[in-house]
Amino acid sequence: MRLSLLATEISNLYKKNPKVEAVLLGGSVSRNWHDEFSDIELFVLWKGDPIDEDRKEPIHALKGTIIEFHPYEEEEWSESYTTQGVKIEISNFLTETVKNTIYEVVKTFDTHLEKQCLVASIHEGIPLYGEDLVNNLKKTAEIYPKELSEAMIKENIDLGTRWHNREALLVREDWLMLYHVMVSTQVKVMGLLFGINRLYVHHPSFKWQTYSLKQMKHVPYNISNRLSSILLNHPKKGIPELEHIIQEVFHLIQVEYSHLDLSNIIRKTNFLRPKNNLS
Repeated sequence: MRLSLLATEISNLYKKNPKVEAVLLGGSVSRNWHDEFSDIELFVLWKGDPIDEDRKEPIHALKGTIIEFHPYEEEEWSESYTTQGVKIEISNFLTETVKNTIYEVVKTFDTHLEKQCLVASIHEGIPLYGEDLVNNLKKTAEIYPKELSEAMIKENIDLGTRWHNREALLVREDWLMLYHVMVSTQVKVMGLLFGINRLYVHHPSFKWQTYSLKQMKHVPYNISNRLSSILLNHPKKGIPELEHIIQEVFHLIQVEYSHLDLSNIIRKTNFLRPKNNLS
């Protein structure tokens, strides 16, 4: 059975509950990015707090096996289970919570990645039930504000002081810390690119990197392959390549937001831990 068809079958069980206002298909399946390892991500919007039985009833009807079943935390009830050999991820929210989260991201320019991920799921997801409600929510998230773009740039443009140690770590062959620096710097680069391109972040760890980069118009040349090569090739090649990419991203920012003065941040980014002559 196709994952989208199974998702529809599952949503038909949830919509039987009168407290459910909408069911939305999210994740890789909704974006047509799925593969043989993909699960089904469903967002269930409730008008009132779901009790455990509300959440477990569809699982029992599907003869599913519960993997995780979490209590209410951070404004969400979540569970995962398997049915028909497929893993199902359920994110339960009050409809009011979703509305508030969209407001915080779109109107107050909150860069919190988990909040952006929820907005991205609403924005790009497929309504399986409660289409009018979901479409109204989509309209409120339709325009990615310029102020959020700038906030994402300011949030991610400082690469931190560990980046200054890249040459020393390479010479020392201190691989674990060096790769930590390289990965954390790539994460910052991805945050900058999402901001420049005015896209809501899909995943807090920037999962689906290649697909995400294909959605972007303003990126350095051949960016996906270059970012991959940084981690796959020897760091002697990877570090200089990452340095080039960072400068290219800074150029994109200067083109798009000429009023932002990057001179100080460029100086900090180019800094290398000095060698001493006393050892």
